[in-house]
Amino acid sequence: MSQEQILLPPGTLWTSVKQTTKHALQCGALQSIPTDFELIEQDGVKFLVRILANLNRKKAATEKQSPDFNPFLPYEQDLFVADISPTHVCILNKFNVVDHHLLIITRCFEEQESLLTQADFAAMGACLADFPGLVFYNGGKIAGASQRHKHLQIIPVADTEIPITPLLKTAKFADSLATIPGLPFVHAFTILNPDEEAEITLHKYHQLLQKVGIQAIDDNLQSGAYNLLATREWMLIVPRSAEEFTSISVNALGFAGALLVRNSEQMQLVKEVGPINVLKKVAFPL
Repeated sequence: MSQEQILLPPGTLWTSVKQTTKHALQCGALQSIPTDFELIEQDGVKFLVRILANLNRKKAATEKQSPDFNPFLPYEQDLFVADISPTHVCILNKFNVVDHHLLIITRCFEEQESLLTQADFAAMGACLADFPGLVFYNGGKIAGASQRHKHLQIIPVADTEIPITPLLKTAKFADSLATIPGLPFVHAFTILNPDEEAEITLHKYHQLLQKVGIQAIDDNLQSGAYNLLATREWMLIVPRSAEEFTSISVNALGFAGALLVRNSEQMQLVKEVGPINVLKKVAFPL
């Protein structure tokens, strides 16, 4: 575990998640968005493509907000899950599509387009130590970020349940960094050790960024948009060229093999084009 100060008592996060979820549903703070889904297979990957059954609830709530509204400062107390560290707290995602979808947010305002820090990775590690999950980060609006306030996201899922896992097993390494032959766009991949310090994870993150041509500019801001995916075992970074493909928005979960469409027309388009080709269109093709 990291040398960063961690306030979260080990082994307590999952219990807190379930308790807060029950409370937030009862009081109406948690407003889950129902979905149906289809599995679309391409190149050995079974993509999970969800179709939103009802977006009206989220649309009505967001239309009432001013353009500079920050839902994380302050955050809703009814969504609070746990104090992670002096710099980070964990809350529920108010408009969740996946059960127990958590946000790891900074207590003070930090730009979503600023590079991740050692404190961010310490908070991430503390959460992943409690239960297996997929952490994802949308680095900038083009990468799918809907809020400017820095927030990592985590969904509870085992590595074996992540659709792109079969591709990751084919990783081609050059020293500590790798590429995945089945991903036809610019990316970089590395292995993580659950027991390593946040400082080491931060170093690997910077190696991945350098590999894909992203660097720090002006007060630690990123030079380009990107998506990050991480589990206890690995980390993947994909630079982004566009926010959407013909009105189909893509965030980091798309690169894990989970896409979200708004209607049957978009679902049909994904089937015709192919999920990997959709990802290729919003990344940088090789």
